[in-house]
Amino acid sequence: MSDAPDAGIAPAVADVLRDPYAGTRPEPDPPRPPYRGMSDVDRSALWQQRLHEAEAGLTRLLAARGDEVHLTDWFALQAEIFADLPDPRTALPSAWQRVFFRGQALMERFLVARYGEEVLADWARANAEIYRQVEPDHGRGAADPIHRIARQAELYGSSYEFDDEAPPTAAQAAVTITHCSIWDYREQARRTGVRITLASPCTYCTEALSANIRAKGFRPSHQLRSGPTGHGCRWEATDERQEP
Repeated sequence: MSDAPDAGIAPAVADVLRDPYAGTRPEPDPPRPPYRGMSDVDRSALWQQRLHEAEAGLTRLLAARGDEVHLTDWFALQAEIFADLPDPRTALPSAWQRVFFRGQALMERFLVARYGEEVLADWARANAEIYRQVEPDHGRGAADPIHRIARQAELYGSSYEFDDEAPPTAAQAAVTITHCSIWDYREQARRTGVRITLASPCTYCTEALSANIRAKGFRPSHQLRSGPTGHGCRWEATDERQEP
Protein backbone atom coordinates (compact mmCIF):
# COMPACT_ATOMS: atom_id res chain seq x y z
CA MET A 1 0.00 0.00 0.00
CA SER A 2 1.26 3.41 -0.98
CA ASP A 3 1.88 6.09 1.71
CA ALA A 4 0.67 8.78 -0.70
CA PRO A 5 -2.81 10.17 0.01
CA ASP A 6 -5.64 9.13 -2.27
CA ALA A 7 -5.73 11.51 -5.22
CA GLY A 8 -9.49 11.81 -4.73
CA ILE A 9 -9.19 13.18 -1.18
CA ALA A 10 -9.14 16.95 -0.75
CA PRO A 11 -5.68 18.29 0.20
CA ALA A 12 -6.84 19.58 3.60
CA VAL A 13 -8.30 16.17 4.48
CA ALA A 14 -5.13 14.47 3.29
CA ASP A 15 -3.10 16.71 5.61
CA VAL A 16 -5.22 15.68 8.60
CA LEU A 17 -4.91 12.01 7.67
CA ARG A 18 -1.13 12.39 7.58
CA ASP A 19 -1.11 14.15 10.99
CA PRO A 20 -4.08 13.31 13.21
CA TYR A 21 -3.07 16.13 15.60
CA ALA A 22 -2.90 18.81 12.91
CA GLY A 23 -4.55 22.02 14.04
CA THR A 24 -4.83 20.86 17.67
CA ARG A 25 -1.29 21.44 18.91
CA PRO A 26 -0.86 24.76 20.77
CA GLU A 27 1.48 27.34 19.30
CA PRO A 28 4.92 27.21 20.94
CA ASP A 29 5.48 29.79 23.65
CA PRO A 30 7.67 32.76 22.68
CA PRO A 31 11.25 32.59 23.96
CA ARG A 32 11.41 33.42 27.65
CA PRO A 33 13.75 36.34 28.45
CA PRO A 34 16.70 34.77 30.28
CA TYR A 35 16.45 36.91 33.41
CA ARG A 36 12.68 36.88 33.83
CA GLY A 37 13.21 34.50 36.75
CA MET A 38 15.51 36.83 38.72
CA SER A 39 14.79 36.55 42.42
CA ASP A 40 13.72 39.54 44.52
CA VAL A 41 17.06 39.35 46.31
CA ASP A 42 18.98 39.60 43.02
CA ARG A 43 16.78 42.41 41.77
CA SER A 44 17.22 44.45 44.96
CA ALA A 45 20.97 43.83 44.91
CA LEU A 46 21.28 45.13 41.34
CA TRP A 47 19.27 48.28 42.12
CA GLN A 48 21.56 48.88 45.10
CA GLN A 49 24.70 48.26 43.04
CA ARG A 50 23.52 50.68 40.35
CA LEU A 51 22.89 53.38 42.96
CA HIS A 52 26.35 52.78 44.40
CA GLU A 53 27.96 53.02 40.95
CA ALA A 54 26.16 56.29 40.22
CA GLU A 55 26.83 58.00 43.55
CA ALA A 56 30.44 56.81 43.83
CA GLY A 57 31.01 57.81 40.21
CA LEU A 58 29.69 61.30 40.90
CA THR A 59 31.97 61.63 43.91
CA ARG A 60 34.89 60.52 41.73
CA LEU A 61 33.94 63.03 39.01
CA LEU A 62 33.62 66.00 41.36
CA ALA A 63 36.97 65.21 42.99
CA ALA A 64 38.67 64.85 39.59
CA ARG A 65 37.31 68.11 38.19
CA GLY A 66 39.17 70.11 40.81
CA ASP A 67 36.83 73.10 40.56
CA GLU A 68 35.09 74.56 43.55
CA VAL A 69 31.97 72.70 44.58
CA HIS A 70 30.27 73.92 47.69
CA LEU A 71 30.58 70.94 50.00
CA THR A 72 27.39 71.85 51.81
CA ASP A 73 25.51 71.52 48.49
CA TRP A 74 27.09 68.12 47.89
CA PHE A 75 26.31 66.93 51.40
CA ALA A 76 22.71 68.11 51.01
CA LEU A 77 22.42 66.16 47.75
CA GLN A 78 23.79 63.01 49.38
CA ALA A 79 21.28 63.40 52.20
CA GLU A 80 18.46 63.52 49.66
CA ILE A 81 19.83 60.53 47.75
CA PHE A 82 20.01 58.34 50.85
CA ALA A 83 16.95 59.66 52.68
CA ASP A 84 14.35 57.15 53.90
CA LEU A 85 16.17 54.05 52.72
CA PRO A 86 14.04 50.88 52.75
CA ASP A 87 14.63 48.17 55.33
CA PRO A 88 17.03 45.79 53.55
CA ARG A 89 15.52 42.84 55.41
CA THR A 90 11.95 43.33 54.19
CA ALA A 91 11.89 45.78 51.28
CA LEU A 92 10.70 44.63 47.87
CA PRO A 93 12.76 45.42 44.75
CA SER A 94 10.25 48.12 43.84
CA ALA A 95 11.29 50.08 46.94
CA TRP A 96 14.96 50.05 45.89
CA GLN A 97 13.89 50.94 42.37
CA ARG A 98 12.22 54.10 43.69
CA VAL A 99 15.37 54.99 45.63
CA PHE A 100 17.54 54.50 42.55
CA PHE A 101 15.26 56.50 40.27
CA ARG A 102 15.02 59.34 42.78
CA GLY A 103 18.80 59.38 43.21
CA GLN A 104 19.42 59.29 39.45
CA ALA A 105 17.06 62.23 38.92
CA LEU A 106 18.67 64.23 41.74
CA MET A 107 22.21 63.64 40.47
CA GLU A 108 21.30 64.50 36.88
CA ARG A 109 19.72 67.75 38.03
CA PHE A 110 22.72 68.60 40.24
CA LEU A 111 25.18 68.12 37.39
CA VAL A 112 23.23 69.68 34.54
CA ALA A 113 22.40 72.77 36.61
CA ARG A 114 26.12 73.37 37.28
CA TYR A 115 27.88 72.13 34.15
CA GLY A 116 25.31 71.56 31.41
CA GLU A 117 24.27 68.31 29.70
CA GLU A 118 27.73 67.82 28.21
CA VAL A 119 29.04 66.78 31.64
CA LEU A 120 26.89 63.64 31.57
CA ALA A 121 29.43 61.86 29.35
CA ASP A 122 32.11 62.55 31.98
CA TRP A 123 29.82 61.22 34.70
CA ALA A 124 29.13 58.09 32.67
CA ARG A 125 32.86 57.41 32.35
CA ALA A 126 33.40 57.97 36.08
CA ASN A 127 30.54 55.59 36.88
CA ALA A 128 31.99 53.02 34.49
CA GLU A 129 35.22 52.96 36.47
CA ILE A 130 33.21 52.03 39.57
CA TYR A 131 31.27 49.47 37.51
CA ARG A 132 34.56 47.95 36.28
CA GLN A 133 35.64 47.43 39.88
CA VAL A 134 32.40 46.16 41.42
CA GLU A 135 30.80 44.17 38.57
CA PRO A 136 32.15 40.60 38.69
CA ASP A 137 33.78 39.06 35.63
CA HIS A 138 31.90 35.87 34.78
CA GLY A 139 34.37 34.63 32.18
CA ARG A 140 32.05 35.19 29.22
CA GLY A 141 34.12 37.89 27.54
CA ALA A 142 32.06 40.29 25.44
CA ALA A 143 28.90 38.59 26.67
CA ASP A 144 29.48 39.83 30.23
CA PRO A 145 28.55 43.51 29.68
CA ILE A 146 25.75 42.49 27.31
CA HIS A 147 24.25 40.26 29.99
CA ARG A 148 24.48 43.19 32.41
CA ILE A 149 22.41 45.28 29.97
CA ALA A 150 19.86 42.46 29.79
CA ARG A 151 19.67 42.30 33.58
CA GLN A 152 19.09 46.04 33.77
CA ALA A 153 16.38 45.75 31.11
CA GLU A 154 14.76 43.04 33.20
CA LEU A 155 14.68 45.32 36.26
CA TYR A 156 12.45 47.73 34.36
CA GLY A 157 10.30 45.01 32.82
CA SER A 158 11.57 45.89 29.35
CA SER A 159 11.15 43.47 26.44
CA TYR A 160 14.52 42.20 25.19
CA GLU A 161 16.07 39.30 23.34
CA PHE A 162 19.41 37.84 22.37
CA ASP A 163 20.02 36.99 18.72
CA ASP A 164 18.87 33.45 17.91
CA GLU A 165 21.27 33.15 15.00
CA ALA A 166 24.24 34.69 16.81
CA PRO A 167 23.99 33.98 20.55
CA PRO A 168 26.43 35.86 22.83
CA THR A 169 30.03 34.67 22.71
CA ALA A 170 33.31 35.76 24.25
CA ALA A 171 34.27 37.57 21.02
CA GLN A 172 31.00 39.30 20.19
CA ALA A 173 27.61 39.63 21.83
CA ALA A 174 24.42 41.58 21.21
CA VAL A 175 21.07 42.19 22.81
CA THR A 176 18.02 43.99 21.41
CA ILE A 177 15.60 45.85 23.66
CA THR A 178 12.36 45.86 21.71
CA HIS A 179 10.47 47.97 24.26
CA CYS A 180 12.35 50.09 26.78
CA SER A 181 10.26 50.52 29.91
CA ILE A 182 12.54 53.26 31.25
CA TRP A 183 10.35 55.61 29.21
CA ASP A 184 7.28 54.27 31.02
CA TYR A 185 8.83 54.66 34.47
CA ARG A 186 9.92 58.21 33.70
CA GLU A 187 6.36 59.21 32.93
CA GLN A 188 5.08 57.46 36.05
CA ALA A 189 7.69 59.28 38.14
CA ARG A 190 6.85 62.60 36.50
CA ARG A 191 3.18 62.14 37.44
CA THR A 192 4.17 61.53 41.07
CA GLY A 193 6.13 64.77 41.23
CA VAL A 194 9.69 63.70 40.38
CA ARG A 195 11.41 66.46 38.41
CA ILE A 196 12.84 65.02 35.18
CA THR A 197 15.85 66.92 33.84
CA LEU A 198 16.48 65.29 30.45
CA ALA A 199 14.03 65.24 27.57
CA SER A 200 15.06 61.66 26.72
CA PRO A 201 16.55 58.94 28.94
CA CYS A 202 18.69 57.91 25.97
CA THR A 203 20.82 61.05 26.44
CA TYR A 204 22.50 59.58 29.49
CA CYS A 205 21.76 55.87 29.03
CA THR A 206 23.67 55.55 25.75
CA GLU A 207 26.70 57.26 27.30
CA ALA A 208 26.53 55.04 30.38
CA LEU A 209 26.17 51.70 28.61
CA SER A 210 28.87 52.56 26.08
CA ALA A 211 31.23 53.53 28.90
CA ASN A 212 30.49 50.32 30.80
CA ILE A 213 31.30 48.17 27.77
CA ARG A 214 34.56 50.07 27.19
CA ALA A 215 35.48 49.80 30.86
CA LYS A 216 35.42 46.00 30.50
CA GLY A 217 37.74 46.20 27.48
CA PHE A 218 35.29 45.85 24.58
CA ARG A 219 34.12 48.05 21.71
CA PRO A 220 30.51 49.20 22.04
CA SER A 221 28.03 50.01 19.30
CA HIS A 222 24.33 50.76 19.47
CA GLN A 223 21.29 51.69 17.44
CA LEU A 224 18.24 53.48 18.79
CA ARG A 225 14.88 52.23 17.56
CA SER A 226 11.32 53.49 17.64
CA GLY A 227 8.28 51.74 16.27
CA PRO A 228 4.96 50.08 17.07
CA THR A 229 6.37 48.52 20.25
CA GLY A 230 7.72 51.86 21.49
CA HIS A 231 11.26 53.01 22.11
CA GLY A 232 14.05 50.45 22.01
CA CYS A 233 17.69 49.90 21.12
CA ARG A 234 20.24 47.31 20.07
CA TRP A 235 23.61 46.93 21.77
CA GLU A 236 26.74 45.08 20.68
CA ALA A 237 30.05 44.46 22.41
CA THR A 238 33.06 43.25 20.40
CA ASP A 239 36.47 42.02 21.47
CA GLU A 240 38.71 43.70 18.90
CA ARG A 241 41.58 41.39 19.81
CA GLN A 242 39.63 38.44 18.44
CA GLU A 243 38.47 40.07 15.21
CA PRO A 244 39.87 38.53 12.00
